[in-house]
Amino acid sequence: MIKKELLDEYIIAPNPDGVELTKTVEGLDHEGNSFISQVIEEKPLTIYLNSQEIVTAMTIGDYPEYLAVGFLKNQGMLDSLNPVISVDYDDDLAVVVVRTESETSFEEKLKKKTRTSGCAVGTVFGDMMEGLEGLKLPTSQLRISWLYDLSNKINRTPSLYLAAGAIHGTVLCKENKALVYMEDVGRHNAVDKIAGWMDSHNVSGSDKILYTTGRLTSEMVIKTAQMGIPILVSRSGFTAWGAEIAVKVNLTLIGRMRGQRFTCLSGSDRLIWDVDGENADDK
Repeated sequence: MIKKELLDEYIIAPNPDGVELTKTVEGLDHEGNSFISQVIEEKPLTIYLNSQEIVTAMTIGDYPEYLAVGFLKNQGMLDSLNPVISVDYDDDLAVVVVRTESETSFEEKLKKKTRTSGCAVGTVFGDMMEGLEGLKLPTSQLRISWLYDLSNKINRTPSLYLAAGAIHGTVLCKENKALVYMEDVGRHNAVDKIAGWMDSHNVSGSDKILYTTGRLTSEMVIKTAQMGIPILVSRSGFTAWGAEIAVKVNLTLIGRMRGQRFTCLSGSDRLIWDVDGENADDK
């Protein structure tokens, strides 16, 4: 049973009733009967870093500032030595301008960009492992009971996915608490919004869990590791390269999370088996 009160438990919750995020369309069902349905609205958002246009992303249009900062951060175009001084969004132009203290050297990075298996915006620059060199993800613990609690809560939370489909969700969690729930047409957009929120609020990833509805590709693993988050969970499956990178950086990678069933391909040393599937409380 879906409970609206679940939304109150989040710092940022999905907005399934947001009229600006969906569009009403008419159609026919399999029996030829007419019906009215809500579908996800895609909108272009152009991201600038200082005076340079970087990319135009197709997005649902919410939290554009977080998306822009998170995208640039996860692409390696922002760092702590050259901090962001302002983020300005123009709704009429559908443009976000992220300004840093000084100009960056991203032009060379742009020459080396590589398409990945996400969507058109899903790009990383140069060697995909470059940003992970020397990275040490924090030691942390993951109780199996937390996994079950999170899966139960997230799957029951009212969302755009449940209302209209054709969308991905990503949730930042701590222990068995779901904190920030972002949705978008591209799973990487949803992750970037989380990254942007974390960066804007100086939130550490060391004690967090990232839960996503999307498949666990190399890009998803790299972005999670770059965000300093040691645990990545999905209801979907894996790619071989995603699993390989997770092993190299010792990221706990859990997929095919359905109810009280899951598969762990990396970082199992973090797991604490405090409950089993048969004895878990099915709320």
